[in-house]
Amino acid sequence: MRQGRRTPIKSELLIFFAAVAIFGFASGMTDNVMSNFFKDAYEVNSIQRGILELPREAPGILCFFIVALTSALGDVRLAVLAQLLSMVGITVLGLFTPSFGVMALFIFIHSLGSHIFFPLQDSIGLSIVEKHEAGTRMGQYAAIRSAFTMIASILIFFGFRAGLFSFITRIKLPFLIAALGYFGVASLLVILLVKHKVQGQKRVKRFQIVLKKEYTLYYILSVLTGVHRQIMVVFGPWVLIEILGKQADTLALLGILAYLLGIFLLPVIGRLIDKVGTKPILLTEGIAFILVYFVFGFLSNHFETGVLAKAGIPVFIVFALYVFDRLTMQLGMVRATYLRSIVTDPADITPTISTGFSMDHIFAITCAYLGGVVWYQFGSQFVFYGASLLSVLNVIVAVMIKQPKKEKA
Repeated sequence: MRQGRRTPIKSELLIFFAAVAIFGFASGMTDNVMSNFFKDAYEVNSIQRGILELPREAPGILCFFIVALTSALGDVRLAVLAQLLSMVGITVLGLFTPSFGVMALFIFIHSLGSHIFFPLQDSIGLSIVEKHEAGTRMGQYAAIRSAFTMIASILIFFGFRAGLFSFITRIKLPFLIAALGYFGVASLLVILLVKHKVQGQKRVKRFQIVLKKEYTLYYILSVLTGVHRQIMVVFGPWVLIEILGKQADTLALLGILAYLLGIFLLPVIGRLIDKVGTKPILLTEGIAFILVYFVFGFLSNHFETGVLAKAGIPVFIVFALYVFDRLTMQLGMVRATYLRSIVTDPADITPTISTGFSMDHIFAITCAYLGGVVWYQFGSQFVFYGASLLSVLNVIVAVMIKQPKKEKA
């Protein structure tokens, strides 16, 4: 079959798309406003904000071991369990405002479920799609997830603007809506498990950890992705909240724009993957990171020193950079498709993605804590300058990638 031809969308792929859509919605009701939750409900400072990344990101490290230990369950069964964990964790936070320590515990439970599901959604998706159109289908699934995350952002925006949502009340309605979403995803995955035979549910009856030198560049990309993600998930919003004084509705509005762009751009990027391969996309991304983080650091410094007014064009530039970075956070499909193109055994995909995911989070947690200290001791700009310098490694790795023949058009 030639690359240009598409096969009809299978019913199991439609169910998977629906599950991803609802997961995107549930995540949008939580992830995009978590910094505001910490600020409004607990009045955390920059160091405490960095510390809170431990319960949020430690599950990413554990993911490496959990996926290996539970490989006998299969991808889909484990994904169902992950959604139930997320539901329990966020339900407690939605119903109560516990002490700081108890809050951190349930942040951990919620995050554990989400982090287990992150690598599984890529491996399940790759097991369903045809090889010759992996990029196209993964681009579609990323766009669908983006669309429903955007819907959640719209709901967050109007909910906070209208006073329907608040984090200073006992009941946090956005979190309870998210809990229903996680339950819906679990239900769809059960249907997928019962009614369809997908490769992603295949069981491996052994403790499975995969570390192969052939995947070294993928592991490095995973680490760099984790560092970049933490910079903008933790400190990007902190510039908007702490320095510019923006509220949850502003961050939600920027998220809406990022996801709206993703709806249109992600399918295009997916088709480009099938046409030109992942190398040019990863190279472009690395160069863009260098520029984005440098400018972000420059502007945050001049806002703090009063050289730039906290209004007008400089603020809109920060908004644009933030939107761009939120958009690039949706490009995990590029790395997943790159991995599929180089695997020596298809069974390596799930454990390798989870291994890279854990490596990502080891460095992400360290980066979050060190970034908080650097911000507090030296200034916000040095956090972003460091990220800009580190982005040079993204370019180097992209240059080192050998374009697999089967990726070419």
